[in-house]
Amino acid sequence: MKINIKLTTKVIAVILPILLFAISLGSCGVKEEYGIGPVKEEMKLEPINDKMVARGKEIFDVKCIACHKFDVRLVGPPLKDVTKRRRPEWIMNQILNPIEMTQKDQTSKELFAQYLVQMTFQDVSHPDARALLEYFRAVDENKVTP
Repeated sequence: MKINIKLTTKVIAVILPILLFAISLGSCGVKEEYGIGPVKEEMKLEPINDKMVARGKEIFDVKCIACHKFDVRLVGPPLKDVTKRRRPEWIMNQILNPIEMTQKDQTSKELFAQYLVQMTFQDVSHPDARALLEYFRAVDENKVTP
């Protein structure tokens, strides 16, 4: 069997960059930024809703405050400016699906490695997670104090 080296080299030179490009597209898609969980599509955020902020604060004070503060590290990371660092979809998925996020999402894995504590599932509903997100947004935009 005779192999044409010049032809093989040309084929590899054309196919390899295409293959590498296709692999890179698959590994850095937008969904990766959303995290792992029930929120799979981009959220369209309206102006801050004061009723949701109040509900979010109530939920935070019951379910989150034991591990999180805004300006200082506690058990978990400080939450100040979380809405500026993370997409709303990622925040929602972290709240709704913390264990799988820690297992499969790179950012969540890095946080777990840094803080050495698994965020527990707090049995938060989707509407309650949305209210928490609204509360975080309000804090980050200085509309309320934590």
